Amino acid sequence: MSPHETPGTAGNDPQREPAPGSVQGSAQGGVPERREVTVRRAPKYVPFLILGGLLGVAVAAVIAYALPGDASFDRSSVFGFFMILCAAGGVILGAATALVLDRRSVRRAEHAVVESAPDANDDSDDDGNRA
Repeated sequence: MSPHETPGTAGNDPQREPAPGSVQGSAQGGVPERREVTVRRAPKYVPFLILGGLLGVAVAAVIAYALPGDASFDRSSVFGFFMILCAAGGVILGAATALVLDRRSVRRAEHAVVESAPDANDDSDDDGNRA
């Protein structure tokens, strides 16, 4: 792996130039190029953050409207106060959950060997018909 590659982009280095005289995606001599890649299922962080925030808002609604409150405070202002606190806490918990799942996916990553396949355009003539 070159210093420009991240673990999820093995072999997709945009700064690396192909060798002169070679067709990109295949090795010289028509032999398919083989590469070792790492395959893993990594979580997307944004849905975890959004879900954590929404759960925090739901907890704030329960605190403000389901529990008995003080008569000197309006229920909507109590909800607004707790919504900010609980939503921020939910976002933090959602991010922590995504980080834990991401670390687990790194441990469960599998290595595979792939080889390049010729493009469908390689076998066609100028009219788009196959030879």
